[in-house]
Amino acid sequence: MAFCGVELNACLASVNVQTFRPHPLHGADRCWTETNCYIDLWIEVLHALGLPPEAALGFTAAQDFEGDQFTFTKFPLEDLETLYGLKATELGIYEPVERHVARQMARGRMCLVEVDSFYLPDTAGTSYRKEHGKTTIAPNRLDVEAKRVEYFHNAAYAVAEGEDFEGLFPSLEDGRPGIWPYVEFTTLDPIRRRPEALKAIAGEVYAWHWGRRPMANPIRAFQAAAPEQIERLAGSQSGFHAYAFHNLRLLGANFELLGSGLKWLNEADPRVALCRRIAETAKTAQFQLARTMVRRKLDGFVHTLDPAAEAWEALFEAAQARAA
Repeated sequence: MAFCGVELNACLASVNVQTFRPHPLHGADRCWTETNCYIDLWIEVLHALGLPPEAALGFTAAQDFEGDQFTFTKFPLEDLETLYGLKATELGIYEPVERHVARQMARGRMCLVEVDSFYLPDTAGTSYRKEHGKTTIAPNRLDVEAKRVEYFHNAAYAVAEGEDFEGLFPSLEDGRPGIWPYVEFTTLDPIRRRPEALKAIAGEVYAWHWGRRPMANPIRAFQAAAPEQIERLAGSQSGFHAYAFHNLRLLGANFELLGSGLKWLNEADPRVALCRRIAETAKTAQFQLARTMVRRKLDGFVHTLDPAAEAWEALFEAAQARAA
């Protein structure tokens, strides 16, 4: 495998732009087709490795309202190692980022790199060449001389070339990155457990995260904080989109994932329907929020989330009853 300047063999050779199909967790039938860049990227990397990402969704049970937003949940790296034997950690950056990516790729490892979404062609129609923002990609093929990279991002697998490549991997005259981005790397040689063995371990991981759930209903906390926050954002289109993402999308998508994970563990788990209700209610609330921002009438918005708040309480009460 060449190091830099020639196209490197792919980290995951079976993945290519022509045949890539996203995991069903990103299917068109989902209430929320995407969650956040970090979760979505890992779902597709695990899928490409032939591993069920549902086994690692236990962390979603611990989501809270943090005052400004619902928890930006992520796959805990320790869970990935416990469940799949994948070892991931932060990578120190002291040279051009693409050089580090190439070096790790040559060692059979995949990097997860913070980049500017302005230069990501897969976001055409949203942020591509329109607005700058922080997001994470996982390069799978890299040709530095040709300025070409194939990468995982959100639910997509795409290509960036030329000026986009330069924007993703910027450098100053002395070769340093314009800023030092946060980068992780992961091994790609998983432990492949039998389904029943993986479910047994996953059940323990889910139970541990269940014990980390908030003591008080986070949706009720959001309902109490939202009117004042929305009042300040009224009239700001960009503010609305950011607020909706960090609250209603993070809430709804998180619990849709939790429901999918519980269903993977046990098809008949009654908690799945409660998770779905939270996801659907958050989607309805997002549309209601858009109308609220336009009309600047806050009355009634918070009550749109009452079914979700009630479902959250029933969800964790059901868990306590099952454990008793």
